[in-house]
Amino acid sequence: MSSINNDLTKMTLFSFPSFNPDSCINGDLICMGSVSIGNNNNTNNGHYYLNLTPEPPSPSNSSNTTHGRAAENKIGRVLYGQPVVAWPAMISTTFTIRISAFPNSSSSVSGDGIAFVMAQDDKPSPPRSFGSYLGLLDRSTQGGVIKQVAVELDTYMNEFDIDGNHVGIVTTSIINPLIEKTLNTTGIQLKSGKDIKVKIDYDGFNQILSLYVAYSPNPLVSFLNRSIILSDIIPRSVYVGFTASTGTLPETHQILDWAFTSVPKTTPFMAKDNIIKTILVITIPVSIGLSIVLSGVFLLVMRFFMKKSHNNTNNSKKKKLEDIESRSRSAANVPKMFTYKELSKATHGFSKENLLGTGGFGSVYKGIIVLDDNQAQTIAVKKISSTSKQGEKEYLAEICTIGRLRHKNILKLQGWCHENQHLLLVYDYMPNGSLDRFIGKLFLDWETRDVKPNNIMLDSNYTPHLGDFGLARLIKNDKASGVVSTMLAGTPGYLAPELGFTGKASPESDVYSFGMVVLELVCGRRSRGMKGESSLVDMVWSLVRKDELLVGVDPLLQGRYVEEEVKRLLVIGLACLHPDSEHRPNMRKVVQILLNPNEPLMDLPEKRPNMVCVSLSHVSSSSSSSSTTMVDLGPNSVSASRARADEIVIHYD
Repeated sequence: MSSINNDLTKMTLFSFPSFNPDSCINGDLICMGSVSIGNNNNTNNGHYYLNLTPEPPSPSNSSNTTHGRAAENKIGRVLYGQPVVAWPAMISTTFTIRISAFPNSSSSVSGDGIAFVMAQDDKPSPPRSFGSYLGLLDRSTQGGVIKQVAVELDTYMNEFDIDGNHVGIVTTSIINPLIEKTLNTTGIQLKSGKDIKVKIDYDGFNQILSLYVAYSPNPLVSFLNRSIILSDIIPRSVYVGFTASTGTLPETHQILDWAFTSVPKTTPFMAKDNIIKTILVITIPVSIGLSIVLSGVFLLVMRFFMKKSHNNTNNSKKKKLEDIESRSRSAANVPKMFTYKELSKATHGFSKENLLGTGGFGSVYKGIIVLDDNQAQTIAVKKISSTSKQGEKEYLAEICTIGRLRHKNILKLQGWCHENQHLLLVYDYMPNGSLDRFIGKLFLDWETRDVKPNNIMLDSNYTPHLGDFGLARLIKNDKASGVVSTMLAGTPGYLAPELGFTGKASPESDVYSFGMVVLELVCGRRSRGMKGESSLVDMVWSLVRKDELLVGVDPLLQGRYVEEEVKRLLVIGLACLHPDSEHRPNMRKVVQILLNPNEPLMDLPEKRPNMVCVSLSHVSSSSSSSSTTMVDLGPNSVSASRARADEIVIHYD
């Protein structure tokens, strides 16, 4: 064990890469209750660890049942032997734990868990704090008698818990933690018997507690962030350590290593023999500085008058922005207006480490903001790469409209920022990213695929949320007279063919995109162009002709689906993908078919259409002469010939 406790700064730093037989008796650690020192294979190999609760008996021990009963209702508590500064300070601790159920017992019902604790004193756990209390509280101390903050790793589902594999922050009540969050979404099982690395940071400047977790030796992953003011809960000086407990179905809780750092924010105390040096350090620069200041006064006065007119312009712009911000705050249910500085800080300067992805509208970054109620919230910040030339008031009108939308499947717009030609949009963070990441993956079973890929976001429960809703009006639309732009905002493969000529989205083009998503979900592969061997649409059409639609179903589903549902979905997808917009079903018809298995399907042509006329009556045209245009809609291009001034014929062959 190595440790530093600097009396001048009160900084505490210690590390236990492993423990030793004397860790609990030489003053480094205070061990109480059922704590003992363990050693791998009972050999003197130096790999010692802390058992907070009794270890399982060896397989050769004939008294396993007796030993198991002896391990019931145990409480173990270990604290570092010296107090540390909790606030105002920057705190970081990292440790490795191993939790295992006893042999011949079900890990699904063993308990109860372990907690990292910052305690008011070095006393033992309350006497009846076994079981669900985790050695932190008991019935007599619930409600604020004990001043502490604990991060619990709970392995047993009590009636007040979200599940038996979660993390929580506990202060005065086990039943009502500040926050609890399941680990099931990470794939980590606390009582798997595997080594689990945990890192807890407390940012004393921003008053945010962060937790990271991973199976060792995998890299740590950010899991939980919570705003918490330690000065309201615990004394400035605390004891840090661990507690664990068992109930009637015991398990063992082991600490394999532990490191801790506390760096106070306060200025170090100045010793008396440094006072004279300090006076000289202060007075000499001040004396020199006075002469510099006096000589600079004239220059400052001149600069003031030169900038006065420029400041008047800036003040006018500032007043305009303040007026917009006032309108934003006074309107009901309007997304919050952020400053660029706030969002830059939340995303660590829009760093590469925080980059979640890049799409047609711009790049998306993960960030953390502190809400008005001092809770930390993870957000997604979309940095729009191209914006229209409309002003801030027009932006506010559009954003107010989008922000008022409330639907369980539309990604909620939380806020926005428009400064110096930067448009930033703040959304709810979706832990599972976009749907296209999961196309062809086994863990999207048939039930989960009942969702409507890269602008469809999935939350922790794989519930779909439509992203980029309403952003088309916020994107620049530069038009030259008589020219229709073929630079489309969208993903090739999902764009209806007429968009390459009209440049205008419509309900019919949305139906086309929906059809492609349906095919991808059922077939478990991405769309690749419009024609050829790599074309998903061509593949499904060929299966229709052969009456072998089920051959195209994602093989990872391994037959675990309803055949009739699959066939109906593929027919719906092909109908939505009809190249002629007038022959596509409307969404009302699609929904009726999806909800009612007795609803008749739309008729498909005998083979895939390879030509369609597109009306350009709404597009300005100054010539009726025949011409041929190439439009890039994916890896394969299509050709088009102008039949009349208001009509284009698209050929796929």
